[in-house]
Amino acid sequence: MGKRYCIFSAQFLPHMGGVENYTYNISKELIKRGNKVVVVTNNTTASPLRENIEEIEVMRFPCFNFIGGRFPVMKLNHQFWKIHKILKKQKYDIVVINARFYLHSIYAARYAKKQKIKSICIEHGTSHLSVNNKVFDFIGGVYEHFHTAVLKSMCKNYYGVSEACCEWSAHFGINSKGVLYNAVDLKKIEQLKADDKLNYRESYHIDNKATVITFTGRLLKEKGIYELISAVEKYNEKHEKIYLMIAGEGPEEEFVKNHRSQYIIPLGRLPFPNIIELLKESDIFCLPSISEGFSTSALEAAACECYIITTKRGGTKELVAGEEYGIVMENNSVESIYEALEKAAGNTILREKGQEMCYNRLKNKFTWGKTVDELERLVEEKDFD
Repeated sequence: MGKRYCIFSAQFLPHMGGVENYTYNISKELIKRGNKVVVVTNNTTASPLRENIEEIEVMRFPCFNFIGGRFPVMKLNHQFWKIHKILKKQKYDIVVINARFYLHSIYAARYAKKQKIKSICIEHGTSHLSVNNKVFDFIGGVYEHFHTAVLKSMCKNYYGVSEACCEWSAHFGINSKGVLYNAVDLKKIEQLKADDKLNYRESYHIDNKATVITFTGRLLKEKGIYELISAVEKYNEKHEKIYLMIAGEGPEEEFVKNHRSQYIIPLGRLPFPNIIELLKESDIFCLPSISEGFSTSALEAAACECYIITTKRGGTKELVAGEEYGIVMENNSVESIYEALEKAAGNTILREKGQEMCYNRLKNKFTWGKTVDELERLVEEKDFD
């Protein structure tokens, strides 16, 4: 008999991001197995208060969109209390809290405790939230420690989307119980890879023998966008030209557009099928991030058999598990990225070995089926706090 899952995610579709993607995919996999799923989120996108998205029941609290929408805070108005009353009448087998540092998460933990429902909190980050201001970042860090102390008093079960996330949780005195990995729908990606309707190399007049580097994801400073562009520009001054294609949107979109050239190509936000086509045509995926839980973009790149260059920050190094898998840089300095490009751009044999190794590791470890297997096991556990 199917179970009833209540998943709290501070942001959800149509808003796009890593946590939203994680919430959507575990929900879809749970529903496919005969379970019922409700996602409780914040209305960051002026969407209906309640709706169904592909059999996922979605409830949205009214909210304020602080920090450019990165930190939604619930408005305690009549719409909030309407959803609160609906939730109080429901019976769930588990409450899943995605991400620790939102006020939304404290509400979720308190709700689960009051309703006597088992709850888990899944960590998605590996550093404090940053707004690139030392004073505000310090204040934010103090707040986050206080916030986490409150959350720990109500929720006792913590997991991460990567081992790196679990290590970060230890910074707050949390002893994580395990990993519920971020993942991909490999079957869907394979189907999209078989579709040849798009051709980015042809559209941008890129020779099939040329090396294409791709970045996909939110255009944030902490993703290393500045350093990546500088490294490619430096490389092209001294070597045979390589191309950098950047797919995504975010605060640094203007910076990216200002560096457009024949070899640096901003593409904006792309639909998922286009992302897969882009990655399929790429040689190298580069994610020089200084803050990452476990990048969905890197997993998608591995599924499309790209060679991966990344940093030690976050869970991508759990995919790129050794030198034969790809390059894990010590940091995201321009020099580090430049050296990685020098090593990989002209070495087809190196890249082909890494592509094969990462693809096989992904297939065996990082699929939604495996993640939901573990989540369903937790629901059945009897000795659960």
